Amino acid sequence: MAERGGTKGVHIGLIGGIGVAATLVYYQRLAAAVAARGATMRLTLAHGDIQTLIRHNLADDRAAQARIFADLTEGLAAAGCDCVALTSIGAHFCVEEFAALSALPVISGVAPLDAYFAAQGIGKIGLLGTRGVMRSQLYGLLHQTQAVVLEDEIEHLGQSYQDPAVAGECSEEQRYLFVDAGRRMVEDLGAEAIVLAGTDLNLAFDGADPGYNVIDALDVHVAVLADLATGRRSLQETAMT
Repeated sequence: MAERGGTKGVHIGLIGGIGVAATLVYYQRLAAAVAARGATMRLTLAHGDIQTLIRHNLADDRAAQARIFADLTEGLAAAGCDCVALTSIGAHFCVEEFAALSALPVISGVAPLDAYFAAQGIGKIGLLGTRGVMRSQLYGLLHQTQAVVLEDEIEHLGQSYQDPAVAGECSEEQRYLFVDAGRRMVEDLGAEAIVLAGTDLNLAFDGADPGYNVIDALDVHVAVLADLATGRRSLQETAMT
């Protein structure tokens, strides 16, 4: 395969629809981040299916979901994309299997987080997201940062996260549940920040001040993608191998 992505920035491929609300936020924030860097971007979007993703995630069927993502990536490669990213932290449960099959370099939304927390001087984070994200403590990729979760509530919080992810909207009751869970991780477990490790959690936290430090994993991923799109970062130093 010819080398993709020169110094002028790369053509970003996104696999979205997992879910739709999260994809819209990715698009909005990525466009804003690129504009803030004084540039324009090339972007192509492929649409996945959230119900299929949920089914494979709950069954831990990584191979089946990775094949779906790889098929979608074939279309992105044909459209001229230089790399691909998933618009869902929960979808990263199969990211290594996906990267092994992908026709394009995969830009992880999870891999940059540990270094980001360390750079911010944060030693302990509280996690909100899918069941898999919370149980695995961000897929075991935290080495410089300690993670805490509400162990006895993982199933309930995971299901409560899944519902607005599918619906694309968050009720006041759901919003209170997530904000309160974050507060208890700060007050009871010593978390220095609460990490929204589920893309759709912006539905609950955007525009609100919960009274504690919140880090949206989406924003960390978007910053990496914006740097790639504007040539500030190279694929060689960023993509999964």
